[in-house]
Amino acid sequence: MKYFPIFADLAGQKALLIGGTEDTARKLRLLLKTEAIIRVVATAPIAEIEAEAQAGRIDLCRRGFEPSDLDGVRLAIIGDAEGVDVEQLARQIRDTGIPTNVVDRPELSTFIIPGIVDRDPIVVAIGSEGAAPVMVRRIREQIERTLPVRLGALARFAQSFRGAVMSAISDGGARRLFWENVFDGTIANDVLAGRDSAGREAMLRLVNGATGKHRNGKGSVALVGAGPGDPDLLTLKALRLMQDADVIVHDALIGPTMLDYVRRDSIRIDVGKRAGLHSYSQDDINALLAEHAEAGSRVVRLKGGDPFIFGRGGEELAYLKERGIAVEIVPGVTAALGAASAAGLPLTHRDHANRLTILTGHDRNGVTEFDSHVLADTRSTIVIYMGLGAAPRIMATALAAGRAPETPVAVIEKATLPDQRILKTTLADLAGMVDARQVSAPALIVLGDVAALAEGEIFEAVAPEGRRLAV
Repeated sequence: MKYFPIFADLAGQKALLIGGTEDTARKLRLLLKTEAIIRVVATAPIAEIEAEAQAGRIDLCRRGFEPSDLDGVRLAIIGDAEGVDVEQLARQIRDTGIPTNVVDRPELSTFIIPGIVDRDPIVVAIGSEGAAPVMVRRIREQIERTLPVRLGALARFAQSFRGAVMSAISDGGARRLFWENVFDGTIANDVLAGRDSAGREAMLRLVNGATGKHRNGKGSVALVGAGPGDPDLLTLKALRLMQDADVIVHDALIGPTMLDYVRRDSIRIDVGKRAGLHSYSQDDINALLAEHAEAGSRVVRLKGGDPFIFGRGGEELAYLKERGIAVEIVPGVTAALGAASAAGLPLTHRDHANRLTILTGHDRNGVTEFDSHVLADTRSTIVIYMGLGAAPRIMATALAAGRAPETPVAVIEKATLPDQRILKTTLADLAGMVDARQVSAPALIVLGDVAALAEGEIFEAVAPEGRRLAV
């Protein structure tokens, strides 16, 4: 390890930046997050730097560098300064013992600035000793995804209770367990969700009756949308809850690699409904969620797409609320949006569709009766979930309602996954295409003029009179 990682206290200390370009501005943005006294020396500063000076946040000297600029300085950063020999300037400043960074010139620097994930007061720094800055950026992006936006607020919340917890729990081991339970439980979830008052009230109750031995009361359930399949489409909140969960109850429509993102020691229960293997009824799933939550576990009900779009999330929510179990809803990218994006297909378009209708091919009774008026609406884009088996009925109902046989249709199979397929046809050939191309679930059917804009394979068929039906 060439560089020793260290966090410097710059509160009330002078920091000097030399140069007025975008490179300098980027470093300035970082320094402005500290409590340093900042001076910028630049002959031609860009507008952003000028604006910070006008706001009184920095001292801007519109001139070249002078040795007196180093008086009292604790840290210096050299950017692309016009008319300056950067190597000579760097050597001059280093010789004074002031820590010096030269932007994009680690060989001239006594310190480098790492990639930073800022959740003040929680700060994560990532460095590569200057070897791979792009890799550092990628790692920072991954960490940004995993850390909640309000993590800093949670840290400050915990700090406000440190004294009270130390007074209530003298044993260090018990105190550590107490804090683990706080950070792993509903109190932390409340604070991270912005429910500070609820978190504070619960914390006061917990501290006043603290033993440090057990979790307090019931667990909780989070109904989490896993999106259409690609794990990169998980929300930050979904990822955090998945990594915190004691129990994962998941369905069959989550992406094949989605469980790679959950905590290794979590209990994983597959309740997915597959053809011929309906091992769990909805009543079974409801009872399972309640059982684990009442035992004190943090449960994540992981659903493909969004929990409230044909995900039976409403039924599970009602069941859990009736039993006084805390429930959190985390929306996901529903399959309609994911599939449309994967296909380059706008679900609404000023020239083609000003309405969006989402239907399912399966209801509680197993067969959906499609409304002919809905299918006949030419200004609406119609997205049908679980519609492969119902393709002949969709086609017949829409045609009988007066929808033109040449109406464009797109079928998106395994949307957002590496093996996705996007197939284009017409309403008149929908059922034939599904059969001929052996389309398999999960797949969505998009019916309407916008389907012609999809990127994908074109399925051609010839009508009896010889008219081509390709989109």
